[in-house]
Amino acid sequence: MANNQNANTLSLTKIPGVGPAIADKLTALGISSAMDLLFHLPLKYQDRTQVQAIAAIQNGGSAVIEGEVRACDVVFGKRRSLLCKIQDGTGTITLRFFHFSAAQKSNLVSGQWIRCYGEASLGRGGLELIHPEYKLITPGDPLPTADYLTAIYPTTEGVSQTRWRNYISAAFKLLDASTVPSLISDKYAYRDNSNDSFNKTVNNLYSTLYLLHFPPPDIDLDLIFQGLHPLQRHLAFEELVAQRISHLVLRQHAKVEPAIAISHNKNIEAKFLKQLPFSLTNAQKKVLQEIENDIAIPSPMMRLLQGDVGSGKTIVAAIAALQFISQNQQVVIMAPTEILAEQHLQTFSEWFAPLNITVSLLVSKLPAAEKRQRLEVIASGEAKLVIGTHALIQDTVQYNNLGMIIIDEQHRFGVDQRRALKNKRDDGLSVHQLVMTATPIPRTLAMTFYADLDYSVIDELPPGRTPVETVALSNDRRMEVIERVNNACREGRQVYWICTLIEESEDLQCQAAETTAEELSALLPDLHIGLVHGRLKSKQKQTVMSHFSGGDIQLLVATTVVEVGVNVPNASLMIIENPERLGLSQLHQLRGRVGRGSIKSHCLLMYQKPLSLKGKQRIEIMRATNDGFKLAQQDLQMRGPGQVLGTRQSGAAVFRLADLDRDSDMIDAVVQASDGICAETPNIANALIHRWCPLAANYIDV
Repeated sequence: MANNQNANTLSLTKIPGVGPAIADKLTALGISSAMDLLFHLPLKYQDRTQVQAIAAIQNGGSAVIEGEVRACDVVFGKRRSLLCKIQDGTGTITLRFFHFSAAQKSNLVSGQWIRCYGEASLGRGGLELIHPEYKLITPGDPLPTADYLTAIYPTTEGVSQTRWRNYISAAFKLLDASTVPSLISDKYAYRDNSNDSFNKTVNNLYSTLYLLHFPPPDIDLDLIFQGLHPLQRHLAFEELVAQRISHLVLRQHAKVEPAIAISHNKNIEAKFLKQLPFSLTNAQKKVLQEIENDIAIPSPMMRLLQGDVGSGKTIVAAIAALQFISQNQQVVIMAPTEILAEQHLQTFSEWFAPLNITVSLLVSKLPAAEKRQRLEVIASGEAKLVIGTHALIQDTVQYNNLGMIIIDEQHRFGVDQRRALKNKRDDGLSVHQLVMTATPIPRTLAMTFYADLDYSVIDELPPGRTPVETVALSNDRRMEVIERVNNACREGRQVYWICTLIEESEDLQCQAAETTAEELSALLPDLHIGLVHGRLKSKQKQTVMSHFSGGDIQLLVATTVVEVGVNVPNASLMIIENPERLGLSQLHQLRGRVGRGSIKSHCLLMYQKPLSLKGKQRIEIMRATNDGFKLAQQDLQMRGPGQVLGTRQSGAAVFRLADLDRDSDMIDAVVQASDGICAETPNIANALIHRWCPLAANYIDV
């Protein structure tokens, strides 16, 4: 057995079957020791503890069956396959193999008994198991897994489920209860006041982990499958605490770095506000005060600014930027798409021109000569505000007194991008960071995954905005929709038509938009129709968007590249094709392109039949509310934190066991425990990070 001192570093090569190549694959998953294997928890379980009668198998069900081979033949159809029929006295079922060897075929002879595990599906001739796991047996052979359920693990290419089970079983043999300590003391342990039995089920951690890897067949399966077994919940609590601590440590490391202190310049702010045709809302003023307080001290601001679509985050960012520019500091705004970057360029250029402030755009698709010229303008400091996409973090970009970075639509960027921008200042000072999102962050996410940031909320919309009415129609009524578009344009309004595809392919989305634009141009020849998608060159997109903003284009056909940033108050109708394929937050962002003026606006969701259950739910939720916070909470429940967070975790698995929706009742206790552990026992905090968030160590220097 390993002792307490070396349990955390017990090499993976001590595990039978783990050589250098497999060790590299496991390390990429954050598994670098035998101890880490114990915390590689199952995704789900299969019940292989009993043999089911073939007659009892149902379509879609998984089971262990035994039977006698009655026939085995190669058949030729669309694909060559090996069909093997077996029976057990209660019924007959077919095993189908698309990939097989001559040895397999010769072993599966009539009269041979076989034990299989697989999922049943309905084929032409009845129920089939496609590529089941199987073993040749003698009738009466005992089940090898009769004592526990079979775990299914998250995996990577080249590591089979059988290997995972072998590695984890070997790790348990190398370790024992004394080498797997519980890291959360009784002072901070989670207590469920409504469930006394929960508080009595805390075994030692080694036993808890063993039970979750090898659950006995008499365990409460309903609780296990829902992740609600008390032992699962205790571990989920520890994982949530570790996750929050990892972000608190990020914050602690950043806050000790020095940064330039920016004193409040009232004159430039007043001059800027005087030229605007509107006044700031109270919510905007409150957030600006929070930002002013942050930047006034020689420690880097790390603030998340959330506000619903159209709440006025860009104005707040502009005023914050002016404070830095007035003190000879450069400001960078990084946007996720060229269209949004170009929209920002137009907006900020109009706002800052009267103040004689030079604004520059840097995107990847610029011609080489033009890019060189802009790099010179940026490096010289002539450009005080630099707007762009990922091109801003390229090695060739040099800044001049970079004081603040503003990340727009933060869920599109990972920690890597923020760090790359931050490191562009090389005089020992850190930069201030303002990250913005129009996708409201549910409380559970804000308290765990955003603990490294202070956060502000703009919780009111500017006066004069009208709620967007959302309706849904099937694609069968496409001609009615086209007629509605025609009528809106003839009445002087403008319209968006958004094209999506189920495939994650920008090229295919562009093709869909091109086809739709051709169709609508043929059906509506009197309208001025524009087209925008990701394959257009930067200047082409900018030209189309400026014509749409100016009213010369009545109907804009686009992919989801117009999801954020585009502001055309006269646009009052949006058609979204195949809305069932998008998440709620993305649908809400798209819908936010209309309703930006006082005109009554509509969003029409044109879905494809038949709708899945989740597709129906999304559409019903969109019709029921315009509240971005409610939609964000629903999005979290339906899609999980991985999708809602976007690339924030840079590829790291979001959770192994915890679930922010299911375990939301723990969040207050998680905050108390993580704050206390960070303050009182930093060594325990580091041990929790290593145990649950090993890949987070890559970002502790952010």
